[in-house]
Amino acid sequence: MPDPTESGRPAADLIHAAGPADAAWWRHAVIYQIYPRSWADADGDGIGDLPGVTARLDYLKALGVDAVWFSPFYKSPQADAGYDVADYRDIDGLFGTLADADAMVARAHELGLKVIVDLVPNHTSDEHEWFQAALAAGPGSPERDRYIFRDGKGPDGDLPPNDWHSVFGGDGWTRVTEADGSPGQWYLHLFDTKQPDLNWDNPEIGDEFESILRFWLDRGIDGFRVDVAHGLIKEKGLPDYDVELHILDGELKPGAPMPPMWDQDAVHDVYRRWHSVLAGYGEPDRILVAEAWVRPQERAVRYVRPDEMHQAFNFDFLKAQWTAAELREVITSSLEAADSVGAPSTWVLSNHDVVRHASRLGLPVGERQPNGISATDPQPDRALGLRRARAATTLMLALPGGAYLYQGEELGLPDSTDMPGEFRQDPTFLRTKGKEIGRDGCRVPIPWQKDAPSLGFGPTEATWLPQPAVYGDYAVDQQDGVEGSTLELYRTLLRCRRERDLGTGGLRAAEGFGDDVVALVNTGQGVPTLVVANLGSEPVALPEGATVVVASGDLTDDGLVPTDTTVWASF
Repeated sequence: MPDPTESGRPAADLIHAAGPADAAWWRHAVIYQIYPRSWADADGDGIGDLPGVTARLDYLKALGVDAVWFSPFYKSPQADAGYDVADYRDIDGLFGTLADADAMVARAHELGLKVIVDLVPNHTSDEHEWFQAALAAGPGSPERDRYIFRDGKGPDGDLPPNDWHSVFGGDGWTRVTEADGSPGQWYLHLFDTKQPDLNWDNPEIGDEFESILRFWLDRGIDGFRVDVAHGLIKEKGLPDYDVELHILDGELKPGAPMPPMWDQDAVHDVYRRWHSVLAGYGEPDRILVAEAWVRPQERAVRYVRPDEMHQAFNFDFLKAQWTAAELREVITSSLEAADSVGAPSTWVLSNHDVVRHASRLGLPVGERQPNGISATDPQPDRALGLRRARAATTLMLALPGGAYLYQGEELGLPDSTDMPGEFRQDPTFLRTKGKEIGRDGCRVPIPWQKDAPSLGFGPTEATWLPQPAVYGDYAVDQQDGVEGSTLELYRTLLRCRRERDLGTGGLRAAEGFGDDVVALVNTGQGVPTLVVANLGSEPVALPEGATVVVASGDLTDDGLVPTDTTVWASF
């Protein structure tokens, strides 16, 4: 049993000081990510849409989140599920119309939910009018200067300008055919060939994106999640860097040079300008959220300095192995790094780019996290993964700062690991010929009703990706109001987090527990909550007099916290 202090509470060392009770909303908000293709389909075509979202926003209000973040719904040829934008000021017909977007935002605001939209500034679609103009205008034109065009190497220019790779596999350059039919220049695409990188050294790009920001702010949008925020600026001269890139890159090997396409210092000038634009809209705060796969943490938090972005996803926490030592270290170092610039840490466990944590945590501890799982790969232990996922989320939502939830994790959804290759659409899978499985497994449409067509996703059986047979057991109607279900656990966690002010609380590391336990005290606004996550092999006892507030799983008959279980307790 932990050694209590004279007051009967576990001795604890301060990690993070409490913030003010009236802190800005984004410093403690829980934000729910909707992947529009896969959340709710109103018209029956098998693809989720904005009217479908609007019809189900009450579900999110009842869940207890504060805001909703939407992956892209802009006009797009959908080569990368909307992250290839052809028009930043219009809605793709797959998802509806601008009027549908306005109605969705209005309904969200009626329910007290803020709305954050994705912004993709590193690249456009090759079907964007700017890129089409660049192809038509030819080398040396102002139109081509909006993108990164270069002459090729070799006597005939038939070799790429440098050796950069695509994140999705293969070369990072594609050669164009000029208007006269001759082989021409090459353009850079750090992602798919249909996603040409913009040239942010051209002032016209900055002016255009300021205009895009204002377009959506004027429609009532509360913030922007910035895709590939560590990209945009490339090192002058585009020096060679013959290293394969991956979606989870960011950590440099000891002695390795900074990748010349990532985390260049000048990128921060972009976000200072954007911060000023958003600040001009007044209260309540409009926010910028960085998707920045950057390490070490000292560089990552530069994106959330006071005059830049407001939040940055804590990918170190997402990538942490399921060990108490690693979780303690990443929680402590994350808060220290964020505190050094006066920003909140923003915790996350799943999103549209990674294997769902209910599956990821069912794999052996210590192995590299896979980029997708196929039927021929080692399969996660589904029961173990869900148990650990519930414990991990219970730990995460006890931490001060912001937090993000990915659609369906409140149902305990696993990845789809048996999807046949012919259904997969991720460019990573296609460009690597299946060597990298990719992200389709975490993007499968959500199950709402077990015995309905498409599990209640839409009015027909159509779904753009096949739903696994097991998804019916995870459907909302199978968990709603069911004591102990994952959905009800999330509802309880979010309610208690709000009631106990955990998002603005201080944090202390509780002593007296074993090395395989993460034990913390969140002080809230004067109401302390003991958080105990047991990652060891033996059950652990709570302090004498502690009262359980919520637990990720059942305790033992004698009140001990079993393996892979997290408890919040009053004491």
